[in-house]
Amino acid sequence: MVTDVVLAGVGGQGNVLSARILAEAAMRAGYRVKTSEVHGMAQRGGSVVCMVRWGEEVYSPLIPRGRADFLLAYELLEGLRFLEYLRPGGTAVVNDYRLDPLPVLRGDAAYPEDALGLIREASGKCVVLRARDLAEEAGSARAVGTVMLGALSVFLQFPRTAWEDSLRQRVPPRALEANLRAFEMGRKAAG
Repeated sequence: MVTDVVLAGVGGQGNVLSARILAEAAMRAGYRVKTSEVHGMAQRGGSVVCMVRWGEEVYSPLIPRGRADFLLAYELLEGLRFLEYLRPGGTAVVNDYRLDPLPVLRGDAAYPEDALGLIREASGKCVVLRARDLAEEAGSARAVGTVMLGALSVFLQFPRTAWEDSLRQRVPPRALEANLRAFEMGRKAAG
């Protein structure tokens, strides 16, 4: 059995780092892991999607549409864009955050009405967080991804040490304590 997670957001939100922390936690929990990252125009606020898959045997880093067990949506529109990857009954962990893309800012397109409602409707379970607020409360606005991972962690059976060791390995020492707090805050918000 393979567990599939899609992390969708925009450049600068930390979903690439989150994917690496998640992959490392899965490895530390004893699984084989494959990952994929697509950055697009990330430096200009463009779409960034990462896929993390783990299990006893994983053959491809890519998750087929309709097969993801979890969708981590770091931004609402990106959550909608990648919702088709979530399997029926899958779980969406959603940051209630809107970042208007350039076409919306220019007036060439409209942001979808009730994006959060559409994600809730399409997912089997939906956990909604204000991850940026929680990250700031933890001591670092840049720890949004760690808040999201904390929320995801309540659904996974990884040992606590796998998460903490992965954070220690991937997060710079100066930001570690804030990220450990952010992880806990995400867990509490999802629990």
